[in-house]
Amino acid sequence: MSRSTRFVLLIAAMAFVSIVSYFHSHAENPNFGSRVDLGLIEHPAIREASGIAASRKNPGVLWTHNDSDNANLLFALNLRGRHLGKYYIGSVPNRDWEDMAVGPGPIEGEQYLYVGDIGDNDAEHYIKYIYRILEPSVDSSQSPVDSTLTDFDVIAYRYPDGERDAETLLVDPKSKDIYIVSKREDRVRVYRAAFPQDTERVSLLEYVTSINLNQITGGDISSTGSEILLKTYTTVYYWYRSPTQSIAETLNKDPVIVPYVPEPQGEAITWAPDAMGYYTVSEEVKIIPARLYFYPRIVPMPVKPTYFLVKY
Repeated sequence: MSRSTRFVLLIAAMAFVSIVSYFHSHAENPNFGSRVDLGLIEHPAIREASGIAASRKNPGVLWTHNDSDNANLLFALNLRGRHLGKYYIGSVPNRDWEDMAVGPGPIEGEQYLYVGDIGDNDAEHYIKYIYRILEPSVDSSQSPVDSTLTDFDVIAYRYPDGERDAETLLVDPKSKDIYIVSKREDRVRVYRAAFPQDTERVSLLEYVTSINLNQITGGDISSTGSEILLKTYTTVYYWYRSPTQSIAETLNKDPVIVPYVPEPQGEAITWAPDAMGYYTVSEEVKIIPARLYFYPRIVPMPVKPTYFLVKY
């Protein structure tokens, strides 16, 4: 190998290390911009949007749903809130759907919708349910459709330590494990359903950690598995997860507070598929309609690395 070739390779390696270090430091302390109003949630039936998830299969498509005692359906919308379709989940009930997520599942290369029937205001339901649905194809410019999704699994579970109210469902894209975060404790509790989840019997969740927060209403894990968001009615919290950390170890660290303007009853949050920002939506309250909001990530260009001449 010539000296010039070695020098070029050295420069490239130093530049790579510099850029990786830069982006790692900015992931630990992310910078997000002010709220962007993307528009009105168009479909009038979306009155109690309790969960939201950004499709990783269909560019420019978001999913949302109403909470308790509403129809058992998901709404597809584009990034301006325009209605793309209603998708019923078989004949399962909507007892209290509180959150949803997008992530991998049993079939490699496929994306799934996870819908959490996990709400329980009075802590009276012994068994809770998660519906895992093979995500359908949706075009972000399509005319609205009505469809019924029949390719889904039912994951029934209970807690190891009594009944809980929860509004947060997370799917780890690295392990395919499902996490549930409780809502009402002084220190909310985090539970895990390890992959592969049992779809034949009622599973006992594993308690993995507690967080010194309460009133958690939603959350999401980025598509790389390296960033986590949890929100309350007033605040959004962020954690960076290093490649060697578990979800529980990550949540045991102190979070960073990132931008959020409180909504009338804002419960839902999701990462953009490329993690270059996050979306929120609120339930409608009285005459205040629901709107779709976005908080963009601000990533300045890294400084030029300093190089040292090497004598060969």
